[in-house]
Amino acid sequence: MIVAIATENNMVAQHFGRCPEYTIYKVDNRSIAEEKVVPNPGHEPGFLPGYLASMGVKCIIAGGMGQRAQSLFVSEGIETYVGISGPVKGVIETYLSGELRPGISSCEHPHGNNGCSS
Repeated sequence: MIVAIATENNMVAQHFGRCPEYTIYKVDNRSIAEEKVVPNPGHEPGFLPGYLASMGVKCIIAGGMGQRAQSLFVSEGIETYVGISGPVKGVIETYLSGELRPGISSCEHPHGNNGCSS
């Protein structure tokens, strides 16, 4: 299984689409088999769910994402965890232990021109 974490300065990014990079983990039997960091190819509404799906991602973890993006991930068969914060390494360890619990998306609030629609 492949897990992507929206990343900024080794922390979970609060806006999945606008993060500078994604930390990608290949997971086997609840342990990390491979880790790599890929740059965000750019925020374009509707693009990132398909892009991450093409990499084999089955789970995305972020501080927040809009409802449209969450729906697009669901349509790609990708599980989403939002409302997550903290160091990326700690978050993946919590995920692997089965104890990661989603919270309130940091994008569930009004935005001016910085909307989180994707």
